[in-house]
Amino acid sequence: MSSAIAATTDEITARNKELIGEVLKAYPDKAAKRRAKHLNTYESDKPDCGVKSNIKSIPGVMTIRGCAYAGSKGVVWGPIKDMIHISHGPVGCGQYSWGSRRNYYYGTTGIDTFGTMQFTSDFQEKDIVFGGDKKLGKMIDEIQELFPLNGGISVQSECPIGLIGDDIEAVSKAKGKEHNKTIVPVRCEGFRGVSQSLGHHIANDAIRDWVFEKSGDKLAAFESTPYDVAIIGDYNIGGDAWSSRILLEEMGLRVIAQWSGDGTLAELEATPKAKLNVLHCYRSMNYITRHMEEKFGIPWVEYNFFGPSKIEASLREIASYFDDKIKEGAERVIAKYRPMVDAVLAKYRPRLEGKKVMLYVGGLRPRHVIGAYEDLGMEVVGTGYEFAHNDDYQRTTHYIKDSTLIYDDVTGYEFEKFVEKVRPDLVGSGIKEKYIFQKMGVPFRQMHSWDYSGPYHGYDGFAIFARDMDIAINSPIWKLTKAPWS
Repeated sequence: MSSAIAATTDEITARNKELIGEVLKAYPDKAAKRRAKHLNTYESDKPDCGVKSNIKSIPGVMTIRGCAYAGSKGVVWGPIKDMIHISHGPVGCGQYSWGSRRNYYYGTTGIDTFGTMQFTSDFQEKDIVFGGDKKLGKMIDEIQELFPLNGGISVQSECPIGLIGDDIEAVSKAKGKEHNKTIVPVRCEGFRGVSQSLGHHIANDAIRDWVFEKSGDKLAAFESTPYDVAIIGDYNIGGDAWSSRILLEEMGLRVIAQWSGDGTLAELEATPKAKLNVLHCYRSMNYITRHMEEKFGIPWVEYNFFGPSKIEASLREIASYFDDKIKEGAERVIAKYRPMVDAVLAKYRPRLEGKKVMLYVGGLRPRHVIGAYEDLGMEVVGTGYEFAHNDDYQRTTHYIKDSTLIYDDVTGYEFEKFVEKVRPDLVGSGIKEKYIFQKMGVPFRQMHSWDYSGPYHGYDGFAIFARDMDIAINSPIWKLTKAPWS
């Protein structure tokens, strides 16, 4: 690194630290001391990003996190298309979760797939007083009568269930035996944990205990091949899992399961027969892949299909677990799509080169999409997670550059001040932040659900990603509005 570049990096680091100090002045001393642990500037000689994570949010600071119910029902279980997922509790949580994250799926809604339907036990005051076990049992009976082709049922417990002590395990066990159906109780009450992250873990444990432990006979009948893989932790937002599956199958692998996006209960049951689990969202599914490695001896590998550089690296790493046939297949796939990648870069890189981006998302996006931006000549100058753990920030160091601004569980106030001072050309975050920054005159992409576009995974997805970033940044609308600092 030249001295000129080093000086520039030092200047940016100093500026970011000064900015963090300025932002913290708005808080009472105690709150400022707590929030200071979550804000930092990454320095490349450090082993991690230097922030604390997975800690309870401060009441009143407008956190952007969700709850354990959201992590289980909204992320892990909800996209399993042939199962009916009961929101067990008051109608509020069930109604709010009705809007899906565009987890695309094949099937006929209401017949054999139920992803965009909402089932709730609609707790009333008398249910809180007398309990909802009988109501839950009756609801399961009605579901079996009205939707006989459902593959199974999950019971997603809301906050009151844990408070009043409903025995959802006993009801699920009894009704599962009565109807000869897989019924999974999930203790994902929203008050558990500090964010939706614990909901992921609870959901993984439910799969372990209520699906894997009871699928022995079905596993015995499964015919496996040496090239069987399972896509874990891809929710098929905008068709992402389909784009990933295409590449894996083109290189010669057989995808025996993808979950939970466009996934089925049968695919969950078949997963322990995979030769390799390819893990997309580490934060939401590393628990179950670690369990399968320990119990079934199935290795797992993280992959990143955002942008051609990471796609190539991931295809080669996945292929390294197999023989020369698959390794040759990976190179064949890379060569096949290279002309397409060159055409996309030729069209969009000149329009996006040098543009600065700030990210704040959940799951893996704050690190995984960085490579796709860099392929387009863009620079990520700030990034952070809603519900990360320390190992997420350790993994992030492999993606970010020295002096990158880091913010964990950022508050609405902090994020607005950071954007105002850093002045990025684009912000990528969630729906709750979208309109705030657009009103500030800052181009924005909704990076939870791809702003109703997508897919963004794979080579086809990269072409859509590049187009969408160009549309966002170079739209003529920004000539008609001004940011507050202009």
